[in-house]
Amino acid sequence: MSNHEPWQIVDLFAGPGGLGEGFASVDDGKAFKTIVSAEVDPAARSTLRLRAFFRQLKRSNSEALEDYYRFCESSERALPWTAKSKEEWDAANIEARLIKLGSPEGNKDLDSVLDNELKHNEPWVLIGGPPCQAYSLVGRSRNRGKAEYKPEEDHRHFLYLEYLRIIQSKRPAIFVMENVKGILSSKINGELIFSKILQDLADPDSALGLPDTGKTKYKICSLVTGETYESGNDIDSVNFSNFVIKADEYGIPQGRHRVILVGVSEDFPNGLNGVCLKPSKGVGVGDLIGKLPPLRSTLTKAVDSVDAWYAEVMRHIEELYLACSLKEDKDPLLEKSLKIALSSFQGDCYGSGSNREKTSPGWNGDTGRVDLDKWFKDDKLSVWLNHQARGHMSSDLRRYVYAAIFADAHGRSPKGHAEFDLPGLAPDHKNWKTGKFCDRFKVQIKSAPSSTITSHISKDGHYFIHYDAKQCRSLTVREAARIQTFPDNYFFMGNRTQQYHQVGNAVPPLLALQIAEVIKKILMSRV
Repeated sequence: MSNHEPWQIVDLFAGPGGLGEGFASVDDGKAFKTIVSAEVDPAARSTLRLRAFFRQLKRSNSEALEDYYRFCESSERALPWTAKSKEEWDAANIEARLIKLGSPEGNKDLDSVLDNELKHNEPWVLIGGPPCQAYSLVGRSRNRGKAEYKPEEDHRHFLYLEYLRIIQSKRPAIFVMENVKGILSSKINGELIFSKILQDLADPDSALGLPDTGKTKYKICSLVTGETYESGNDIDSVNFSNFVIKADEYGIPQGRHRVILVGVSEDFPNGLNGVCLKPSKGVGVGDLIGKLPPLRSTLTKAVDSVDAWYAEVMRHIEELYLACSLKEDKDPLLEKSLKIALSSFQGDCYGSGSNREKTSPGWNGDTGRVDLDKWFKDDKLSVWLNHQARGHMSSDLRRYVYAAIFADAHGRSPKGHAEFDLPGLAPDHKNWKTGKFCDRFKVQIKSAPSSTITSHISKDGHYFIHYDAKQCRSLTVREAARIQTFPDNYFFMGNRTQQYHQVGNAVPPLLALQIAEVIKKILMSRV
C-alpha cells in the first residue's frame, strides 16, 4: 500500500462516523481517505467534524494534536483549533458537511464536492446507511398506531434513492450500504422493499428509469456467505438472511444484527472473490466497562446528594429484602443476594461523573485483551470523555437495583411482571401484564455480550441497566460507546441526549474496520 495513494471514500448518512472510522483505521489511515462525509443532524455533524479534525492532524500535523486533546479535556476551550492547527480545522470543515440529502441545496452541495474532489479515473468507495426508522420493527409498530400514516408517503423509505443516484452518476468501484434487519420484511404496497433495493442497486440505470449507459452494473455480495445477486437473477431465489451480519460473531460485544450489502462493480468480475469476514470471539460487558470509573446515578425529582442517594437506595434494598423473605414462594437465591447487598453496599458512594471525567488510579479501562486495549485506549488522554451518569427517579432506582441484584443471583435479567413481582417494582403502565413489555427493564449481564445499543438509549436507560448494583444506574455514553467499539478518544458533541442518539445509531467502528479490510483486499487485486 505504501506505493499507492489512499483510495477515496464518500460517506453518506454518516451519523457520528462509525463506518468511516473503520475505513480510516486501516493501515493507520494510509489505505483510505474520506473526501466528504454528509450528515443532516447538526450534533452528529459536529462530532463528525471534530473526528475529521483529529484525523487531519494525525495525517499532516501531528505536532498540533495537543489542540485536539486540550479541547476534549477542557470545557473552557470554545474552539478546537489554534493558529497552528487552523489549516487542518478548515480541511475538516470541508470534509464533514451538514447536508440534507434529497433537498435541492443538499444535492447541489454534494455534487459540487464530488465533481471537484473525486478522482474519476481511480477506484473509489461509497459507504453509508440511509436512515432506518421507517424499516425498523419498532418504528413500523409505532407507525401502525398512527391512523394517518401511509408507508408509501414516508420519505424515509426512499432516501436510499439518494444513495442510488450517486452510484448511478458517479460509479464507485465498490459501495457498502448498511441498514436494520427489519428492512428484510418491510413492505410498500404489498411489495418487499428489500427485493426492489437489491434489483435497483444491481442495475442503477434501469432503477432510475435512465437509458442503459453501458457502464457499470453491480454484483451485490454478502460479507458472511457466498450469496450474491446480479441483475437478471431470479430475486425469489435469493436468501435475504444471508446479507445479515451478526456482529457478536465477529468480535463485537453486542447482539447487533444488521443488513450490510457490498456492491462490487464489473471492474471486479469475481465480486468479493470468496473473501468474507472471519468469525472471532468477543468479550463480555464487564470486560469492556468494568475498569471505567464507577459512578452513582443522581436523584431526579428530589434534592440530590451522596447521602440522599445512598439512603434512598438502601431503603429500597431493605424493603425488597424484607418482602422477598416474607414470600411463601420465595426465591432463595434472590433473598441471599439481597441480604449480601445490604451489607456490601455500605460505603460505596461514588461521584456521578461528567462529560470530561478525570482519570483515577485503579480504573484504567483495561479489557484484558491486548488487541482491544490498543484499539480503545489513548495514553494522551487524562480524562474519560462522555462518562457521566444519568439521573433517575427513586422508583426507577428501586427497579434498577433489584434488577442488578436479580441478575447477579441468576445470571440473567428478570423478565416482566412475573419476576418484577415485589412491592413497588411494577411501573404505572396499563399494559404491564400483557407480556408486551417483558424486557422493559433489562440488565446488561457482566459476562455476556450486550443487547443491541440502539438510539432508544437516548430516551431512557431502562433497557441498558448497569450490572453493578452499587452503581444503580443505566449506562453512560462512554460505556455505550465502548460497547459500540468507539475508541476512548472519540468525543461525542452535543447534549447528552444527542450523544446517546449518535452512539445508538452508529455502525460499530471495529466491525467497519473488518469490512474495510475486505474491501481493501478486493481493491488491491487491481493495483
